[in-house]
Amino acid sequence: MFKNSKIQSLFLVLLLLSSGISQAQCAMCRAALGGESNNAQAQAVNDGIVYLMAIPYVLVGIIGYAVYRLYQKKKAN
Repeated sequence: MFKNSKIQSLFLVLLLLSSGISQAQCAMCRAALGGESNNAQAQAVNDGIVYLMAIPYVLVGIIGYAVYRLYQKKKAN
């Protein structure tokens, strides 16, 4: 993918730093679910938001891998 090992290292570090666990929750959701009694429900909303956020990245990764494989097959022929 990259020719330079410094660029590869930087890309790997940025990828690892960006994939940390995030506490994604909008202000309205936080206000509606705030309080001691709604901890389980608030955690479920957080998990759902993170799940919905991850799907586009997975799809783009799959498409990118398919394009990469097609490029490699074309290059081999």
